Amino acid sequence: MSDTQAPQEPTQPSEIEALQAKIVELEAQVKEKENKYLYLYAETENFKKRAVKERQDLLKFGWEPLARDLLQVVDNLERALSHIPSGTDKNLVAGLEMVLNQFKTVLKNQGVQSVDAVTQPFDPNLHEAVAQESSEDVPEGTVLKEHARGYTLHGRLLRPARVVVSGGAGGNNPGPVDS
Repeated sequence: MSDTQAPQEPTQPSEIEALQAKIVELEAQVKEKENKYLYLYAETENFKKRAVKERQDLLKFGWEPLARDLLQVVDNLERALSHIPSGTDKNLVAGLEMVLNQFKTVLKNQGVQSVDAVTQPFDPNLHEAVAQESSEDVPEGTVLKEHARGYTLHGRLLRPARVVVSGGAGGNNPGPVDS
């Protein structure tokens, strides 16, 4: 035998069939490994996207409890301004109004928006009905009064508006709505 001689090819049919079977088996293993790789790659990409979205949501909505607490301060300032006696110093009133407007501006800059309720159709996604009154002028299912303003944070409901809803001209019994 010389060094330039080619390796001997199998000549028996059983050896050829065995090698072909081995090739098919190895191809199946490669295909399986490729599928696992693609699945894991897709899972990793989905995880990255999900982590980025969760971080964005955390930055966007993470201060939601603080925003709710600050809305209570805004409500109290509005109540204080609405109940100021007529002889109160104008500078004090102007100062309170400036503080209230500053609070509202800061909240607005952080994505807090008020919900328009009065004269709007009642929407259970935005409004909380606290009473129902009959009204000749306002159609049934329309908001008549607002007891507490509602707010959203970047489009997500932060606090529903507490409202009185019209029962229409015939009017249902006025009074609180059962919850």
